[in-house]
Amino acid sequence: MQTDTPRHADLAVPRASVIIPHYQMPGSLRTCLDSVLGQQLDHGRFEVIVVDNNSRDFPAAVAAAYPSARFLAEPRPGPGLARNTGVAAAIAPLLVFIDADCRAEAGWLQAAIDAVEPDPDRSVVGDDVRIDVADPRRLTALEAYEAVFAYRQQLYIAKKNFSGTGNLAMGAAVHAAVGPFAGIDVAEDRDWGARATAAGYRIRYVDAMRIYHPARTTYAELQRKWQRHIAHDLAAHRTARRPAWRWTVQRLIVLASIPVHAVKLLTSDRLHGLGNRGRGIGLLVRIRLWRVAEMARAAVARNVSGGTYWTSAP
Repeated sequence: MQTDTPRHADLAVPRASVIIPHYQMPGSLRTCLDSVLGQQLDHGRFEVIVVDNNSRDFPAAVAAAYPSARFLAEPRPGPGLARNTGVAAAIAPLLVFIDADCRAEAGWLQAAIDAVEPDPDRSVVGDDVRIDVADPRRLTALEAYEAVFAYRQQLYIAKKNFSGTGNLAMGAAVHAAVGPFAGIDVAEDRDWGARATAAGYRIRYVDAMRIYHPARTTYAELQRKWQRHIAHDLAAHRTARRPAWRWTVQRLIVLASIPVHAVKLLTSDRLHGLGNRGRGIGLLVRIRLWRVAEMARAAVARNVSGGTYWTSAP
């Protein structure tokens, strides 16, 4: 987790604090820690803070296997709250966030530091999240679909003013100014990005700060993700007191997006081969039709909460 610097440099303040929220995935956490602790910097050191978010069993074995990382606990559910606990314990002037089920590419942390360190009082950056696949020649339907649509970071940052918090870096001063991440009933990445933008900060896309996330393994996991997002969107819709017809329009937009995004699957450079593209399109049609129905169901349900559908996977 550092370069070959003089021994006394270990006592210096770290250049960055890497914060990893964790919930019930010790195997994935080991992979994440291997990728993070293996990062090399041009000089100095960094610290790693893992915050367990009330897993059934605290990952004591993982903590014992990685003594250079600090392990903390946040009993309140929600990755945003776990990140806040990590921020409170961090001692570096830069904060870098990665999720426990992600794997950092070599050079990831150096790229984050290079982007933020020149202006830590103003800088907020995010980058690409790619899908880790078992066999690139024959993707599963979920791998093919998620390779294109799961983490559209460049779109989020350029058009929607937020970065997914699973690959995000900023100066500690920025986090202090904008405030903490929200709890489990809010889409904390979008909420924090909106508050940062309103406060005058601009989130930038950094092309060399890449991480990898495994595709979901079951269709039910994908449904659960969208149940959570639909609940968050509906809560925002109601909080803003928007008319019911606008929710209906949103459903129609989802429906109309199917042919448009089928073309995107056919032309994306993240997929190769007609078989992979075809499997992706099949899942695209299936999940978009289901989302249209789920949006209608949620609109008439009582007490719909994003927290109801929260799991370890974003």
